[in-house]
Amino acid sequence: MLSTYRRIFDAPGSLAFSAAGFVSRMPLSMTGIGVVTMLSTLRGDYGLAGAVSATLALSAAALGPQVSRQVDRYGQARVILPATGITVAAMGVLLLCARFDAPAWTLFAAAVPAGCMPSMGSLVRARWALIYRGSPNLHTAYAFESVVDEIVFIIGPILSVGLCTAIFPEAGPLVATVLLLTGVLLFAAQRGTEPPLHPVSVQRSGSALRTPGMWVLVLTFVGVGTIFGSVDVVTVAFADHLHHKALSSVVLAVYALGSCVAGIVFGALKLHGPLSRRFLLGILTMAVSMLPLLFVKNLVALAAALFVAGLSISPTMVTTMGLVERIVPASKLTEGMTWTTTGLAVGVALGSSAAGWVVDGAGAAAGYWVTVTAGGFAAATAFLGSRRLRSAPEQQERAHVDDDQRQPQPG
Repeated sequence: MLSTYRRIFDAPGSLAFSAAGFVSRMPLSMTGIGVVTMLSTLRGDYGLAGAVSATLALSAAALGPQVSRQVDRYGQARVILPATGITVAAMGVLLLCARFDAPAWTLFAAAVPAGCMPSMGSLVRARWALIYRGSPNLHTAYAFESVVDEIVFIIGPILSVGLCTAIFPEAGPLVATVLLLTGVLLFAAQRGTEPPLHPVSVQRSGSALRTPGMWVLVLTFVGVGTIFGSVDVVTVAFADHLHHKALSSVVLAVYALGSCVAGIVFGALKLHGPLSRRFLLGILTMAVSMLPLLFVKNLVALAAALFVAGLSISPTMVTTMGLVERIVPASKLTEGMTWTTTGLAVGVALGSSAAGWVVDGAGAAAGYWVTVTAGGFAAATAFLGSRRLRSAPEQQERAHVDDDQRQPQPG
């Protein structure tokens, strides 16, 4: 199994850009839960904490695809450096407003520009696609990055919540911001593996969202993101209700661990059959695995239920990225991948906000009804759109051929 993963790093520079991508993705798991922990500690209001976190996620959902679209047009390094600068400055303002008890509206105002954060996972996967397009190694590379994502979500929440509770409330988001800046600088410096720009004639007018099948993926991922956002907020509140708030990060890490284990195994498999079928199966499994959360009474049972639920995450994410790579023209790949994470971000915003209000109004355990409902929405959307996804790869095969033919030839 290890040799399967080792082979993908035979490509020059692959280990370096993947490692930099790991560092720059740490804020994905640290910022949201860090903001919730920070504001719930400083102000004792989970509704406000969830709403600010939701605003940050919604802003990322709105701005992320636009940043990625500019990346496809102008290049990775040229776009992600100024975008990261805006995010770092906005996060600094948000932390200062929280520290000095500024009015609540200032927290929301600072959260909006912080959404300029580049979608580093999409940028890393775009480099893998450039190296291994058409090769079985691309499946393994995507699986590896999915495992990296889960490692981020194992380490990040523990680190963020631990910093917020052990040092000072703003410490988690602050460290996340520093890691973002460091990782992006390291990633942008590696120009040798950066995907080349496509000619203007290849960059057809219109968004990658207009590609057949993309709406199915995005809407399904709104449901998946709602699962993630609600699980984060409700788990923190559930642990707080049991007087073990600091352990919430450990429980969430177990959730990510389940996904990590599944991703490692999934990446080493040689699978056959349509990606659309695997995608539907993954979403249905994810939805069903949410049901036990309604019956947990303690943190041990919660951790066990979340571990099992996490087993479906990485395989579904890997399959989704494979679908995007198949159906979206190469000249819009970064934007296409970012639209799926945009769906996640919208869902995280809905989930964290809805769960925060349910927790405040009906108690911590009731918040998991938001999670179960989100799973049902994701499953229904994937099922209703399954025929569209089955036909989408064939519809886009010509677009990939045209892109390849229009690429400038060396020499």
